[in-house]
Amino acid sequence: MGTMSPDLSGKVALVTGAASGLGAATARALAGAGATVVAADIDEAGGAAIAEELSGHFVVLDVSDFDQNVAAVAFAVEKAGGLDLAHLNAGVLTGTLPGEDFDPALYRRAMGANIDGVVYGTQAVLPAMKERGGGSIVATASLGGLAAMPYEPIYAANKHAVVGFTRSMGPALAEENIRFNAICPGFAQSKMTAGAGEAIEQFGVPIIPAETVADVALDLFTGDGTGECWVIQPGRDPLAFRFRNVPGPR
Repeated sequence: MGTMSPDLSGKVALVTGAASGLGAATARALAGAGATVVAADIDEAGGAAIAEELSGHFVVLDVSDFDQNVAAVAFAVEKAGGLDLAHLNAGVLTGTLPGEDFDPALYRRAMGANIDGVVYGTQAVLPAMKERGGGSIVATASLGGLAAMPYEPIYAANKHAVVGFTRSMGPALAEENIRFNAICPGFAQSKMTAGAGEAIEQFGVPIIPAETVADVALDLFTGDGTGECWVIQPGRDPLAFRFRNVPGPR
């Protein structure tokens, strides 16, 4: 991971789930490096506030809706002239699991945001990136995309899906000069952990500052790796997860 501050002047970045948490932190990091940020979120007030703070643009986006993803990219190209970088970050906790109280609507909402949003976002940004001769995509997965989450198995399922998608899209897009990586943070500052921080920390698990995760995302945007899933845990240096004894890219 690089230590030099990257220069993203002239680059345009789309960030989904930009209104808060990791999305907001990554949007700030990208803008700080000189990129023009197009903030996208279902939260209109929060997303517009981040866009104003960063002198960027805001577009309302429900990532589970394919047409809205396409429209958000068209908006970015219209307002900023093109698209080079995409942080496919929007996500939700599920709030249900198989058993007596299973709620299919909550299940679909979680799958729609956490995996459909990444696939739809990828499909939407590819033409604009190809137009620019290449680009870089960073998806937000989770440590729960690499480990078991008995209390949130559906979240684990869709985040595992993001990990598999990332590892596969990396080599698939290599000829297009488009890199695709994922961040896999443990418990980080976000809307998901808001209010639960003390409960989480009483188990001896510190909450990771959103800025720490954003720094790793920025390194992935400007590095040269692809198909990698970077683990971010408290008190440890970020590292690319090694899928030992598993066929495919290391």
